[in-house]
Amino acid sequence: MTSEPSEALIPTRPAPRGVGRGLQHRLKRRLIEWTLAQGGEDLEERVRRLPWHELNEFGLDPYGLDPEFVIAAIAPIVWLYRNYFRVETYGAEHIPEGRVFLIANHSGQIPIDAAMIGIAAFLEADPPRIVRAMFEKWVPTLPYISIAFARLGQVVGTPENARRLLHQGEPILAFPEGVRGISKPIQQRYQLAEFGLGFMRLALETKTPIVPIAVVGAEEQYVSVANLKGLGKLLGIPAVPVIPQLLVPVLGWLPLPTKYRIFFGEPLEFSGNPDDEDAVIEEKVKVVKNAIQSMLRDGLRRRESVFFG
Repeated sequence: MTSEPSEALIPTRPAPRGVGRGLQHRLKRRLIEWTLAQGGEDLEERVRRLPWHELNEFGLDPYGLDPEFVIAAIAPIVWLYRNYFRVETYGAEHIPEGRVFLIANHSGQIPIDAAMIGIAAFLEADPPRIVRAMFEKWVPTLPYISIAFARLGQVVGTPENARRLLHQGEPILAFPEGVRGISKPIQQRYQLAEFGLGFMRLALETKTPIVPIAVVGAEEQYVSVANLKGLGKLLGIPAVPVIPQLLVPVLGWLPLPTKYRIFFGEPLEFSGNPDDEDAVIEEKVKVVKNAIQSMLRDGLRRRESVFFG
């Protein structure tokens, strides 16, 4: 097991007082050790190279990111990446340094696809990156989950947040399909829904390159057979998918162990007026969407099995 992580490796804070907080601190340190143990010296070097911007006296950045929490929380995600979903990543070298939009197809009702893309950028890209995902505006209403997302560096998907992070040189992950992407039944898997235009307007405004991403394997991990839109409106949530496997106690709540393949395309750069009419912006968005759809078709054509590759 890797020795106790040093302050030089990860920005740390003094251990909190109190029995409960002390136990929480020790758990966090053990998880950090587990993270580092899964990759040895190479992973330690990747952690050391990560940039942590504008940390305050509490060790948090302006959006609530906690470096200790990030490295602790990714321990089980690294395990899932390598052992459960057995992710194969292609083209991670296309992720440039500095600001970049990572634009991907969306899959499933739980953001496992986002987690796998984030781990791929951390484990496979050079330099390693901590990806900032844009989540829906209703997510902060969820207890505990919203705090965990903030500590992981994920932010509400507003233009203001995205703009500031891009100017800071951060990689931003966005799913332009939005709720439409996670509401698709299994019959429509890997058929891209309509893309929003906001990411393209921001890319034009900030002169940010766009890396298209195709994720194959995630759309079968929770098999949705229908979406109860009426019930969703009644409950005030965007989607109520019908997922039969969730009826199986405990084991059915786990995602199926599908094999993931993540394809990073070459960066795309666009020029033009970010305030152009929607029709003009849509033509640029189509280029990104077509690139993702093409990689999806290629990945599906190469796949022999949902579970074994």
